[in-house]
Amino acid sequence: MQKPISRPIVLCLSGHDPVGGAGTQADIEAISAQGCHAAVAVTALTVQDTVDVSGFRLVDTDWVMAQAQAIINDLPVSAIKLGMLGSLEMVDCIVEIAKQLPNIPLICDPVLRAGGGGSLGPDDVGYAMREKIMPLARLITPNLPEARILAELAEGSADQCAQVLLKYCPNVLITGGHGDQAQVHNRLYCQDGSLHDFTCPRLPGEYHGSGCTLASTLAARLALGEELSSAVNSALDYTWRCLRDAEAPGRGQYIPRRLPLDYCN
Repeated sequence: MQKPISRPIVLCLSGHDPVGGAGTQADIEAISAQGCHAAVAVTALTVQDTVDVSGFRLVDTDWVMAQAQAIINDLPVSAIKLGMLGSLEMVDCIVEIAKQLPNIPLICDPVLRAGGGGSLGPDDVGYAMREKIMPLARLITPNLPEARILAELAEGSADQCAQVLLKYCPNVLITGGHGDQAQVHNRLYCQDGSLHDFTCPRLPGEYHGSGCTLASTLAARLALGEELSSAVNSALDYTWRCLRDAEAPGRGQYIPRRLPLDYCN
């Protein structure tokens, strides 16, 4: 007898991080913590640690498509989370996958740089994402350096970048973790003209996997049926608590401690 499905399914298309701070492990932990199930199609294998990335190898797009197709054919996907893509061919592959699920909320984390600053693909991948993937997405979640790359504004403010990016995507969340103010300002810009400013105290240190944690949590909250601005607030709050409780197992950045909600107070 088949058991009834009790947890929403989030399809994740992202790279593997061997130290488990970012990528697929971050997706699985954050999504599971929200009470959802992560179904992961791996897009890349990376060589990285808590200090930086030293190399990556993309999975053949036929294999990415086969992984995703197996998930779509078997499981009722309620949301999609995109992470590392790394090539123009992968962007086209993801577009083909996303078009099979046209009414499913898609969260795009434009992973263009590792936490230590190393590149995870050429900038033209970001431009292709802007042109082809962002119009299919419910929300993108760049930090300010990523937003500047996507908007092609080398010194642009969050407001200036959002003005450009809203031409492509209906909602843009630009995170403020790369600043130095005492309060972090995370701003949600919407095509209807509304602006939502979410603030939290800045935590000391650098973190490996904060963006993956945020985007995955957001996808899970939308899969659960939460309204967008509320989902953003829930995801930012959860991510901040994961960073507050982060651990430093290696030589470099802290790794978020993605505990279930019941334990993350």
